[in-house]
Amino acid sequence: MIYGIGTDLTEISRIRRACERDTFLTKNFSDEERRQALGSFSKLAGDFAVKEAVSKAMGTGILFPLTDIECLRAESGKPYVRISGEAERIVASVSPDYRIHVSISNTKELVSAVAVLEYL
Repeated sequence: MIYGIGTDLTEISRIRRACERDTFLTKNFSDEERRQALGSFSKLAGDFAVKEAVSKAMGTGILFPLTDIECLRAESGKPYVRISGEAERIVASVSPDYRIHVSISNTKELVSAVAVLEYL
């Protein structure tokens, strides 16, 4: 059963500027996300858009640290989400059996993400 769908559109330049602040990266991205981004502002913007889209699919908005939602990449490059902490508690409170599907698209200036929260 599809519980929620979320989408987000993020400007890459906005993420680039935010990364100039000392705490932005560590406050919003896990060690693994930062490692996988390899300094790419486009990838960081995509990860950020996924976090926003997932929170919208949950129907809550951001009520927890953004690091509770990790946007990671499989070897193929396909993005996937791993949640923990308060985000995990919220999702699992409906059912412990769920799947979160995500997709990211980008242009030179913008990144969009879509998330679908599915309960099995």
